[in-house]
Amino acid sequence: MAFMEKPPAGKVLLDDTVPLTAAIEASQSLQSHTEYIIRVQRGISVENSWQIVRRYSDFDLLNNSLQIAGLSLPLPPKKLIGNMDREFIAERQKGLQNYLNVITTNHILSNCELVKKFLDPNNYSANYTEIALQHVSMFFRSEPKWEVVEPLKDIGWRIRKKYFLMKIKNQPKERLVLSWFESSVYTFGNGIRLQADLGPDKYLSDKDFQCLIKLLPSCLHPYIYRVTFATANESSALLIRMFNEKGTLKDLIYKAKPKDPFLKKYCNPKKIQGLELQQIKTYGRQILEVLKFLHDKGFPYGHLHASNVMLDGDTCRLLDLENSLLGLPSFYRSYFTQFRKINTLESVDVHCFGHLLYEMTYGRPPDSVPVDSFPPAPSMAVVAVLESTLSCEACKNGMPTVSRLLQMPLFSDVLLTTSEKPQFKIPTKLKEALKIAKECIEKRLIEEQKQIHQHRRLTRAQSHHGSEEERKKRKILARKKSKRSAIENSEEHSAKYTNSNNSAGSGASSPLTSPSSPTPPSTTEHAPF
Repeated sequence: MAFMEKPPAGKVLLDDTVPLTAAIEASQSLQSHTEYIIRVQRGISVENSWQIVRRYSDFDLLNNSLQIAGLSLPLPPKKLIGNMDREFIAERQKGLQNYLNVITTNHILSNCELVKKFLDPNNYSANYTEIALQHVSMFFRSEPKWEVVEPLKDIGWRIRKKYFLMKIKNQPKERLVLSWFESSVYTFGNGIRLQADLGPDKYLSDKDFQCLIKLLPSCLHPYIYRVTFATANESSALLIRMFNEKGTLKDLIYKAKPKDPFLKKYCNPKKIQGLELQQIKTYGRQILEVLKFLHDKGFPYGHLHASNVMLDGDTCRLLDLENSLLGLPSFYRSYFTQFRKINTLESVDVHCFGHLLYEMTYGRPPDSVPVDSFPPAPSMAVVAVLESTLSCEACKNGMPTVSRLLQMPLFSDVLLTTSEKPQFKIPTKLKEALKIAKECIEKRLIEEQKQIHQHRRLTRAQSHHGSEEERKKRKILARKKSKRSAIENSEEHSAKYTNSNNSAGSGASSPLTSPSSPTPPSTTEHAPF
């Protein structure tokens, strides 16, 4: 499918990372309860919106489910008596709106399945874990050496990517982890349901996609976590890797258990503490080295974050190379779509590296991006890299290259002790397919950034035009214009009166003129009737 072409039936683009916003438009009281009518919008397009109806008990159920995150969320308290009073309903509606604002602006909560199902039940009503388990079980009927031990429920943030603990039957002590991703079904407002492609950035043909997925086990690199087995068809992909008890780099930073749900591990860490300077330097250098390797190979990545970096002793190994082949959007997409200079996959990786470096340094993600000022760091060399990737100037003017980061003082003196030679042979035909797919991914990003930029400008203009200060200015200008118009009208009327008097005076006989003198011809032109 050509870029930005209208997708044919069965090929619908649904980006799970596009933010959902929710506004309570009205409330209606029935016999025993009150319903709140909520307008939900995906992204910036007002056309891409729908209404849902929710009771307070629905909010309460959602809030109970989100308690696993360990956050103090501002749900208005229950009230058994007087909960149908008009004033109370109006006050509760304000509280519920504030609650919606908090969960839709929290980066982790807004992307979780619980919130998506609450706000968009048409597209997120399926039991994804159960569906994945059925497909995985069917697959392994013909692969007798593998056995599914248990689902690893919600350990990742992606709604449609599910994980299972596996074992090899003749090696029962070995533990592996299987990741499964399947295409979704998109429901339109008119009730039509269509099978979507794997991800909105999948531009590879089915044949090239399947070939590249099956190539991943052949990729050998000291800083890539090896894939044991990989296969795919046109609508799903299955990959197996060794299970690592130590978990990811994010698990190390947050002191989390790898098997725990994503919300529990990362939403509200108990201890906020960054890594030692030497760890920051070593891990950062290793990650940059593997990014440079992938870029040199022409392999698009775009999915760097701390949960996609596996820890193996003192070595970082990159995870989930398959995400770009599947066409999945990045964890940080809602951040870098705001900045038009972050418009290539390399600049995306560099910006995401800035997020990761911030977490390694301070033990938590930045509160917002761009970052105006950075807290004290173990070294000014760390701050220099952060400023080059997360500051206002960097986001406005563009990211440095991966090669430039490797040359910065923080990483340039790090000695890497590895003898493993990188290997990843990609046939020429598939390299060309990757190149075209990469260009299409970047074009979609640029188009989305352009739309967001135009929307932001229009919103600012409307906000400025509707502000109290602007309304006062317009009133003052209107009064001045009215006064000026009145003065001009008065002057015009006075001029006409003077001209009229002058005309009347010139029509009388002049004492110096003889009555018998001939009248000179008039030079005044008269408009025809």
